[in-house]
Amino acid sequence: MEMQFKPLVEKEEGQPIIIAGPCSAETEEQVLETAHALKNQNVDFYRAGIWKPRTRPNSFEGVGKTGLPWLKKVKEETGLKVTTEVAKTEHVYECLKYGVDLLWIGARTTVSPFAVQEIADALEGMDVPVLIKNPINPDLNLWIGAIERIYNAGIHRVGVIHRGFSLAGKSKYRNEPLWQIPIELKRRFPDLTIICDNSHICGRRDTLADVAQKSFDLSFHGLMTETHPRPDEAWSDAKQQITPDVFKDLIDNLIIKRENLEGEDLESIVELRVKIDIIDNELLELLGNRMKVAEAIGLYKQAKNISILQPVRWNEILEKAISKGADKGLSEEFTTQFLKAIHQESINHQMEITKTA
Repeated sequence: MEMQFKPLVEKEEGQPIIIAGPCSAETEEQVLETAHALKNQNVDFYRAGIWKPRTRPNSFEGVGKTGLPWLKKVKEETGLKVTTEVAKTEHVYECLKYGVDLLWIGARTTVSPFAVQEIADALEGMDVPVLIKNPINPDLNLWIGAIERIYNAGIHRVGVIHRGFSLAGKSKYRNEPLWQIPIELKRRFPDLTIICDNSHICGRRDTLADVAQKSFDLSFHGLMTETHPRPDEAWSDAKQQITPDVFKDLIDNLIIKRENLEGEDLESIVELRVKIDIIDNELLELLGNRMKVAEAIGLYKQAKNISILQPVRWNEILEKAISKGADKGLSEEFTTQFLKAIHQESINHQMEITKTA
């Protein structure tokens, strides 16, 4: 099925979609104070969580539908459009009743096809834009499946929010961005609106600007950032929220780059692109030759009854490659991932060749 997406909002080329507001709607005063501080900052949608799916049951789980009249009041007093997260049928109906302009599906909901389908069924026949956050685990097909379910309900003003992925281990991020996943999504669906949720990727204030800029360097279409008048007093996710004034500085300092090359720029870069294509072809030729050698090694191992996986040899290869890669300006992370992919492909070839020999 070929999906043809419509824009969430009509924007001039180079003008990003800006979504800002508190993680949670806490009180009517807090919601309105934040909205009035943002109303002159070219914000397209004012965000506030009404229902908050939390990891632990004793955490603040939102004020519920009590907060929806507050969002309606935001629209009346500031003229800002409003958005909030929905996770089930009841949420959808309540939001539409109060005139919420944009709905988003959270990461914990995206992982459940049943939950997404329930929301899609509730939206059928409605004309409201929907944003879908990536699932908490790095599963591109699960993300695409959620998009398809909403699209099949007749909602064509669909976009996605990249909020990073939950992985084990220490990291400077709250959720690892794994930029290659939204990049691949963008490659498959060039007209799909992609918003960066730098708040949930970072989990802290000091890296918000860097991640925001990175997303625009990758031609994302907009930004969703959590703002609060007094972030340290926020009832949820206090460490990643910033004041409206700090948010203004962040937006003012962003460099929005053109996505498409044309005219003189395109002519100037053609020669360099040709060089890249030649190098890529050489790399593929070398990798093909490497697999032939790996197959020969696999046949030898089979003849001598030697196991395919040789951990000591693999560690030696990896350690040497990381050292040599560093000399060439390659990060340890890239070299490791690159070699692991080659190593796995070599194992696959050896297993296949010994199976048919």
